[in-house]
Amino acid sequence: MNRIFLSGDTHGELDLDKVPQFFDDLLCYDKVDLDDYLIILGDAGILWDDGAQDQYVNQTLRDLPVTTLWLDGNHENFDLIDQYPEDEWHGGRVQFIDEHIIHLVRGQVYDIGGKTFFVFGGGNSIDKGSRTPRVSWWPEEMPNDIEYEEGHRNLEKVGNKVDYILTHSCPESIAHQLVTYMYSGEEQLQRYLDVIAESTEYEEWYFGHWHLDDDLGRFHCLYDRVFELEYE
Repeated sequence: MNRIFLSGDTHGELDLDKVPQFFDDLLCYDKVDLDDYLIILGDAGILWDDGAQDQYVNQTLRDLPVTTLWLDGNHENFDLIDQYPEDEWHGGRVQFIDEHIIHLVRGQVYDIGGKTFFVFGGGNSIDKGSRTPRVSWWPEEMPNDIEYEEGHRNLEKVGNKVDYILTHSCPESIAHQLVTYMYSGEEQLQRYLDVIAESTEYEEWYFGHWHLDDDLGRFHCLYDRVFELEYE
């Protein structure tokens, strides 16, 4: 059975140290391998400057004892992401950054370790007014209608039933229950995720984006914590 670990935003090298530290503390390097997975829930910053930072981040992830999967958030360089071709992997479309660093595409359903995951990245940067378009901010951070439709279509293919939902943002109904609601500008995405929550059977939902750790029933916001998904 594959072991699956989840992490909140890593922001390039800014919040990355928690990941290797987690595996060091777990003392499990001899108990996991590259058939096990770390999933970063957006704002990974794996592709950002096409330079020294990306080299450091990617080498750090390559040095982990597991394969890294990541969904995009709002702080990603979408011009760099778009340079990678898409492949089929575990039932959905992905982009291989390298053999063991894999981008999970919006709106896909994956079968990993016998469990199904619906993945939908994207979010709004509230600080985009102070960022430079196509240098530190990209409009593709927000999903488009084609991606929304594909998400619905792929869920319909599996009878609107998955084991887990992984996103960067979260449903609007959940966002308003968090300590800090600060993501105005992504209402369309959050309302879309509300529809997904209402129309889909699932066990648990994990997301990042809010820079806090919180649990609201089946919804779990991750930032500092990294943990292993417990399932049978």
